[in-house]
Amino acid sequence: MTGIETPELAVSEWFNTPDPITLAALRGRPVFLHAFQALCPGCVSEAIPQLHRLEQVFGKTDLAIVGIHTVFEHHAAMSPVTLKAFLHEYRITSPVGVDMADTHSDIPITMQRFALRGTPSSVLIGRDGNIINQTFGVEVDLVLGARIAMALSERVPDFTSATSDKEAGGCADGVCTAA
Repeated sequence: MTGIETPELAVSEWFNTPDPITLAALRGRPVFLHAFQALCPGCVSEAIPQLHRLEQVFGKTDLAIVGIHTVFEHHAAMSPVTLKAFLHEYRITSPVGVDMADTHSDIPITMQRFALRGTPSSVLIGRDGNIINQTFGVEVDLVLGARIAMALSERVPDFTSATSDKEAGGCADGVCTAA
């Protein structure tokens, strides 16, 4: 599921943010979406520590880090109070949304929309709103860092301040002019 426009999140409650977050509102920024469960051993031992390393390395960039707590098992144990305590204990300060339950399935809606196979999972979304990479499990830090660096280096062109070629200078037929 890469190279296609990103589906929107379906979130029932947000933590660590005063306002709900939409991927549409984040367009123009690369987004690292990490899906986890508080009772997932791989999330606790590998994905959450990696999240902290990402925040340290990319915290001063325009990378948006957004968590999605997607519960597809142990539903009764995963109350908002439990998640709030988990976020506090594991020092997760980035925005985290609770994946909206599906009344027809144990698999929450965002998990379905992104075709996530389980937790931990991550989705890297480019500035253009398209999925660059999707991973089930934890990707090697160096590989993930390189992917994020490439996503950060992509710039969305600003067409609002475009000038004509003659005004901006340029080259045509082997002749270049300065602006």
